Amino acid sequence: MGERTRTRRPEAILFDLDGTLIDTIELILRSARHAFDGWHRGAPSDAQWIQGIGTPLVDQLRLFTGDDVELGQLLTRYRDYQRQHHDRLTRCYPDVPGVVARLAAEGYRLGIVTSKASAIAHQSLDFVGLDGYFETIIGYDDTTRHKPEPDPVLAALSRLGVEPRDAVFVGDSPHDIKAGAAAGVVTVAALWGAFDRETLDATRPDHLIECMADLPGLLERAFGA
Repeated sequence: MGERTRTRRPEAILFDLDGTLIDTIELILRSARHAFDGWHRGAPSDAQWIQGIGTPLVDQLRLFTGDDVELGQLLTRYRDYQRQHHDRLTRCYPDVPGVVARLAAEGYRLGIVTSKASAIAHQSLDFVGLDGYFETIIGYDDTTRHKPEPDPVLAALSRLGVEPRDAVFVGDSPHDIKAGAAAGVVTVAALWGAFDRETLDATRPDHLIECMADLPGLLERAFGA
C-alpha cells in the first residue's frame, strides 16, 4: 500500500471514467478489433489492448504502426465503431449513480480525469446521467502529457482550486494509480475494472475497494469523513 493516507476529510474526489464509473470495456475491445480487422501488420490480442486501457488511444494505436497515415486510418475505424455502438455498450457499474449523488450531496468537489477526448467523456457521462455531478472533466485534449504522468490529475485540481493533499483519485488502471501517486493525492484502486488485484497491488495504491459501494465507508474510516 502507498503512503499518502491523510487524516482530514478530502475536499475533492477525482475519478477515472472507463472501467471505474462506466463499463465500456467491451466497447473498447470491440472498437479495437474493428479498427484492426484485416490489418496487414496483425491485430493486438485483447490482453495486449487491455494493458493500454487508461492511456490515450493515439498512443495505444501508435504501438502498432509508425506511419501517420496508417495511424489516422486506425483511429478513424476505431472512432467510427465507438460512435455507432456507444449507447448499446455503455452503462454504469453497479452503485455508481447512487454513490456519486451521495458524495456530491455531502459536499465533495467531484472531477473526472480520463484519457478519452473530452467530448466523448461528456457524451458518456451525459448518456448515463452523471454529467451534472462533475465540476471539471480533464480529457486527452486538455494536457500535453497524459497518465501515468501527473499532469491530468494536477490540471483537474488546478481547475477546482484544490491542493493535492486534499484530494483522492479513484481509478481502475495502474496508469491511474501512478498518475495519482506522482501528483501527491491519495490513490484508491477500483478492483471491478479491466485490471486484476495483482496488477494494481504492484503500483502500491493507498487503498483498494471491491465495489463502488465501498467508497463512502472507506472515506469515513480513512478520513473520518
